[in-house]
Amino acid sequence: MGRLFIALLGVSMFLGGCATIVKGTKQQVSVSTPGVQSAMCTLSSPAVGTRTVQTPGTIVLPKSKYDVSVTCVAQCYANGVGILASETEIMTAGNVVFGGLIGLGVDAASGAMSKYQPSVEIAMSPLPKCGKPRKGNGVPMASTPLPRSQPPG
Repeated sequence: MGRLFIALLGVSMFLGGCATIVKGTKQQVSVSTPGVQSAMCTLSSPAVGTRTVQTPGTIVLPKSKYDVSVTCVAQCYANGVGILASETEIMTAGNVVFGGLIGLGVDAASGAMSKYQPSVEIAMSPLPKCGKPRKGNGVPMASTPLPRSQPPG
């Protein structure tokens, strides 16, 4: 009986941290602001710290139990805000079967027992009386047509 316990303990230590091994401790997330190109978005949480990404773009975040707040800014638009929610990774259930408390502890400490949605969309509204919102490359569109040059003659 003692050898069986030692063998099971050894296997659980070997397989411990199932989500850490299978899913990793970091995750790529896409950030977009539909209808607004080149917005600058700040993502922050106790585990992530503060990171920025320009939309549309992707960023690699460390997994954590903490939700990530997202704030996006662009000229002539009201700030957009949202939350990238942290969810429990399904692989955590494997720790109950194979890794026991050791595996669960490894996944909890590494953040691997959590995951984020693969993308987040932040809505932004144009500000009134700000001129034309930026399009494409971030250059404001002219509000009146430019005069055409007349051919010489």
